Amino acid sequence: MLRTITVGSCVSIQGLFVKTLDDGKVVVKVDERLFTGYPVARARAS
Repeated sequence: MLRTITVGSCVSIQGLFVKTLDDGKVVVKVDERLFTGYPVARARAS
């Protein structure tokens, strides 16, 4: 499943979901690299 996270104040990364950490951060994988950041809120359909 694809997830989008924010790293810092301006950078967003989209990658394959790996796991959720105890502090609420999410780990995603892009190619062979792992990135950790806060998940982006999902938009609701109206």
